[in-house]
Amino acid sequence: MGASEGGNFLQDFDITWGDQRGKVLNGGQLLTLSLDKASGSGFQSKKEYLFGRIDMQIKLVSGNSAGTVTAYYLSSQGPTHDEIDFEFLGNATGEPYVLHTNVFSQGKGNREQQFFLWFDPTKAFHTYSIVWNKQRIIFLVDNIPIRVFQNLESIGVPFPNKQAMRIYSKISKPMLVFGRRHHLVPPPLPNSVQDNVWQAQELDAPGRNRLRWVQQKYMIYNYCTDLKRFPQGLPPECKRSRFL
Repeated sequence: MGASEGGNFLQDFDITWGDQRGKVLNGGQLLTLSLDKASGSGFQSKKEYLFGRIDMQIKLVSGNSAGTVTAYYLSSQGPTHDEIDFEFLGNATGEPYVLHTNVFSQGKGNREQQFFLWFDPTKAFHTYSIVWNKQRIIFLVDNIPIRVFQNLESIGVPFPNKQAMRIYSKISKPMLVFGRRHHLVPPPLPNSVQDNVWQAQELDAPGRNRLRWVQQKYMIYNYCTDLKRFPQGLPPECKRSRFL
């Protein structure tokens, strides 16, 4: 969604469904997805990525968005696919959007965390980022971390690190979503020497404080505290940290 630094939607993405409901405007600088009673719309990246940082600037349209789902996510293919999700769940007029996140590895998800936002996502563009490296996945909103999913393969928790993924976005139910900018940071070429921050990015002390602030004040669902859902015991990653 939007124009990348050094690229644009026309270069990096294909509109894959929705007839004329998905449009690239302003020479590749703006992408809109809309939906009516007949169909929604969506796009996907031309390339696949194995690790990287993706920033998307998105603005949602105000009004009654009940029943709408706007998704921005990474996914591989097949029954044992990996996936990293940002989803915006619409509500009735006057009610806030719910930001839904999830991580799938080897076809298994059920790792949902949901948040209210501390701003109105319909008033202006905001940046929603996924940092995906070998150690962890970090979800950020306007560069503020809201969630971290660590690589805990050492204790038997599958982590998405073997399947390349494309970037997707789609909308279902009637509304219009605007994407203004994207920034794709792919992995380094083989044998190249690069010092990309995302490759080992983790949270410093201020980042951990911001994460706690978001999770304490704006988190509305965390699978790691849903004892009714896991009567036999919480997933093993839930025991590692209160704020992951």
